Amino acid sequence: PRPSEGAHGFRESLPLVLVLREKLGFALNSTEVTKILMAQFVEVDGKVRTNPKYPTGFQDVISIPKSGENYRVLYDVKGRFQLHKIEDKEAQYKLCKVVQKYTGRQNTPYLRTHDNRVIRYPDPAAKIHDTIKINIRT
Repeated sequence: PRPSEGAHGFRESLPLVLVLREKLGFALNSTEVTKILMAQFVEVDGKVRTNPKYPTGFQDVISIPKSGENYRVLYDVKGRFQLHKIEDKEAQYKLCKVVQKYTGRQNTPYLRTHDNRVIRYPDPAAKIHDTIKINIRT
C-alpha cells in the first residue's frame, strides 16, 4: 500500500501496515494490523498512531509499550529499511538532520529537520547539514 502524506516523502518511507505485518510479523493480514492499531498499541516517535498507512521513515522510533519493545528504522547496507531493536533509554531521543534554517516574523529563528519538524529558537551554533538530538518524550 502507498503511504499517506506525512513527515517523510513517498520514496523514503514505509507504511506502518508493512512494518507490523512484513518486518515484525505481528499480524498475518492488514485486517489484523488495523485491529492492533485501533487498539492503540503502537507508538511512532512517542505518539499513538492509528492510521495503517502512516509513513515511517529514517530514524523513527516505533514502540509497542504492551510488549516493551522499541525499534528504530534504519537503512541496511543495500539501502533497504531495517528495524533495529533498541533499549528504552535509547528510544527517548531521535537524531535529525537540519535541512533548512530561516527567520520568521519578528526575527524569530527557526530550523527544519529531515522529517519536517520545525524548531523555534534553536541553538545558534546549529547549521544546515548538522545532526541534532531531539527528545521525543517531551
